[in-house]
Amino acid sequence: MQAFALALAVLSSLSIISLTPASAASGNDALLIERGKYLAQVAGCNDCHTPGYMQNEGKVPENLWLTGADVGFQGPWGTSYPVNLRLYMDKMSEAQWIARARQPMRPPMPWFNLREMSDKDLLALYRYIRFLGPAGDPAPVAVAPGQPVATPYVEFVPKNLPPGKQASR
Repeated sequence: MQAFALALAVLSSLSIISLTPASAASGNDALLIERGKYLAQVAGCNDCHTPGYMQNEGKVPENLWLTGADVGFQGPWGTSYPVNLRLYMDKMSEAQWIARARQPMRPPMPWFNLREMSDKDLLALYRYIRFLGPAGDPAPVAVAPGQPVATPYVEFVPKNLPPGKQASR
C-alpha cells in the first residue's frame, strides 16, 4: 500500500510539473524560448503571421500566435500569404531554418531583417515556435500576378509615383 501511495505521489507531482511551461524547457533552452518569444513580438512576426494581432493591439491569446493568415498581400509579385510558422517549423531542423532565414522570400516579408539576425536569435525564434507546437491550418498558396484571388487581400501598390518610377517586384 505504501508503494502504491508513493507511486501515486510521484506521478501526481510529475503531471503537475509537466503542466508548467518552464518544465518543458529547462536552463539554457528556457532562456532561448523566452528570447524567441521576445523576438517574435518586437521583430513584428505576429503582425502578419498571427490573425488579428495588429487589429487587436497585440491582444491575441498566445496559443493562436504564428498560425498564419488567409488575408493576402498583393503587389507586382502576385498575392502572398503569411505562412503558418508553427506548421512550417515543425517540418524543419534548426540548421534548415537558419539556412532558410538567410534566403530571399516573397514580399512583403522583410526577409532581409531575418538575414541580419544572429544565428543565436534565429535559433531562439525556432525554439520558441517549436515550443508552441503545431497548430492551425496551412496558409493559402501564393497566387501569381494577374490571377484571380478568392481571399481578402491588402494591396501593396504605390500610388502617385513620379513619372518614370514604377513599383518593383
